[in-house]
Amino acid sequence: MSYIGKQPRKAALTSSDIEDGIITAAKIEDGAVVAAEIASNAVTTAKINADAVTAAKIADDVINSEHIAADSIDAEHYAAGSVDTTALGADAVTGAKIADDAINSEHYTDGSIDTAHIAADQITNAKIADDQIDSEHYVDGSIDTAHIANVNVTQAKIADQAINEAKMQISNAPQNGYMLTAQSGNTGGLTWAAAGGGKILQVVSTADGSSRSTTSTSFVTASSDLTLNITPSATNSKILIMLSTSFYLTANDGATTIYRDSTNLGHAQYGLFYMHVQGAYGMATINHMDSPNSTSQITYAMYIRNVSGSSTLTMGNETGKGSLIALEIGA
Repeated sequence: MSYIGKQPRKAALTSSDIEDGIITAAKIEDGAVVAAEIASNAVTTAKINADAVTAAKIADDVINSEHIAADSIDAEHYAAGSVDTTALGADAVTGAKIADDAINSEHYTDGSIDTAHIAADQITNAKIADDQIDSEHYVDGSIDTAHIANVNVTQAKIADQAINEAKMQISNAPQNGYMLTAQSGNTGGLTWAAAGGGKILQVVSTADGSSRSTTSTSFVTASSDLTLNITPSATNSKILIMLSTSFYLTANDGATTIYRDSTNLGHAQYGLFYMHVQGAYGMATINHMDSPNSTSQITYAMYIRNVSGSSTLTMGNETGKGSLIALEIGA
């Protein structure tokens, strides 16, 4: 080969023999540049194509938070299942990073849900297990009538000495000396009433020391003072009438009785005491239990008559007094 001028030396080219910028990309054979040909720190960001840094190019444990731009990492940059607990910094998973409806019971540590984490009115009946509510969970005074089911306050639930008059449904107001009685037709089925069982509620009496005579064959008082008034305190009270007086009958038969107002309490002819003596003295005694069924004033009086024939019946005398007594007895 012929040359103009000097013949070139037969020696290898060095970097000093190559001018800057002379070797273009087209001059470099594909795959000819290896790591040894690249100077340290010579590959800058501009030299790296988009998406050229694959997982195989990144050394283990070299990526930390300073290498990641804010909001730059999304699901497409992670291999499935590649982000584990050790890759996450403390407190790095905020509420905004968690998808809706992604937290369930397996993600909670036992005992980690406290009062501050439960929104108001979120504990519904369905969330409470059976038989879990006891006295320590109630605010004092919080259980009112609306919260107690019907017929659920049993005898065992009522403290001793806890029921007083105000707690009972009674049809009338109390009175001293009255007792509580069952009255099915009244409000609540209970009524205050005068003490019963034969208790004497009041006594009214009168006496007459005069002699009274009649020849009438009809019952008359013969102007006797053996009459009295009494006002029962209850309609179911009984009135015990007791009469005691002397008598004298001249002949044939006589009778004495007790009237309540205008009603004869004895037999129409023979009354409550029948006399069959002639020309003799005797004692007339009557004990009669009456049921007036009233709380109005009642008059009780002794009446006498001749039963047959012509005779005179005399009640009482100047040497002794006759008596009439009325006792009200509670039912």
